Amino acid sequence: MAILDFLGITGVDSSVTGGTSSEADAIRHIVGELEALPEDRARYLAAFAYVLGRAAHADSEVSARETRAMEEIVRVLGHLPEPQAVLVVEMAKHQVRLFGGEQNYLVTRRFRELSTSEQRIELLECVFAVSAADASISVVEESEARRISQELGLDHAEFVRARAAYVEHLEALRSFRRQRTEAQPGTAES
Repeated sequence: MAILDFLGITGVDSSVTGGTSSEADAIRHIVGELEALPEDRARYLAAFAYVLGRAAHADSEVSARETRAMEEIVRVLGHLPEPQAVLVVEMAKHQVRLFGGEQNYLVTRRFRELSTSEQRIELLECVFAVSAADASISVVEESEARRISQELGLDHAEFVRARAAYVEHLEALRSFRRQRTEAQPGTAES
């Protein structure tokens, strides 16, 4: 299926969508540039963005901060102009919402096949960056990151190294520290 068909743009009158002809032309231009990417590069970017979307959607909600983090990561690491990165991220989020549970493993496994060990580690680091975009990594998000890590074939030490940069955002650790502080007499702040 062509990207334009997927987005419902081909043959759609702008008066029906509420957009202007120039908006549709701009989207067509961006999609044309994406379709011009080499097929292996397009697959890599699609799988990369999908896994980021999977991480962001782990708690059944993708925040605006998580979306913006995904867009920036895809733009920088994918070497894409911002409009293309935005479109790739929106498409990935849409796919995750529609097919997440049944496609997660397959897409992550496909990324593993398309990538080097360094690229898989980089993706896991990006998964944590997206999860921490709202200054908090929930237990559900951390669990999803662990599943992604395992599906990418990364070992526990690689998982721990990727997570280390975001440890202050881990809700489980924050909760543990709060409970420990509250349980110790004389530790209340003056």
